[in-house]
Amino acid sequence: MTTLNAVVFDFIGTLAMVEEYSFEKSVRKLYESLGAAGFKMDYNRFVDAYEKTHQKYRSIRYEKLVEVTNAVWVSEALNMLGYQTTHADKNITAAINSFFEDYIASLKLRQNAKKVLEKLSPDLALGLVSNFTYAPVVHTGLRKLGIRHYFDHVLVSQDFGWRKPSIKVFREILEKLHATGEKVAYVGDSPLEDIKGAQSVGMKTIFIPSQFYSMTDLEKTAVRPDFVVKDLNEILSVVSKF
Repeated sequence: MTTLNAVVFDFIGTLAMVEEYSFEKSVRKLYESLGAAGFKMDYNRFVDAYEKTHQKYRSIRYEKLVEVTNAVWVSEALNMLGYQTTHADKNITAAINSFFEDYIASLKLRQNAKKVLEKLSPDLALGLVSNFTYAPVVHTGLRKLGIRHYFDHVLVSQDFGWRKPSIKVFREILEKLHATGEKVAYVGDSPLEDIKGAQSVGMKTIFIPSQFYSMTDLEKTAVRPDFVVKDLNEILSVVSKF
């Protein structure tokens, strides 16, 4: 039996929940921040432009597995409305920070998350891999929830440039943890991004249903994890079986 050297976790859905979050409210805050910076425009026209550019880059992100940050499509939306901006505009960055304020505030730890990390961290290297278009949300969220210090390495798609389930992501986290796939267990809630992606490098896999992915979602795919748990606390006994 292979002895594990490390456990890697997904973040949103797996370790953290999103509670009472309003996307529409965040878009309004984005619009108001841009307006305060001098980008005067009709709200409905901005929302329409934002949705068009957001969907354009969403397709690129999901099909090519290349991460594109929010500033790119916000800048393009503004340019559609007659402005000349780039994704590096500091006013756009400030507006995106406003956009994500409520999202960060909505993050709550799943039951037993801290307990599990606390028990695993003395004996195993811990990693975290997150698909997120704006990396500061993940880094800030981990600190806010009081769990950043448990992880030896945190890999966010915006920082790295590639998204799960790209094999590049999983190879990168293995390299950072100085581990090989067969000696690492991966815990995630997405059948395709997490479980299938981790299996591509030979990791052991543990699926946990979440507010985003159910057991039904898993069963609709051909993906078969090594273990399925309903509660994070079960991970402790599963890890001991490897």
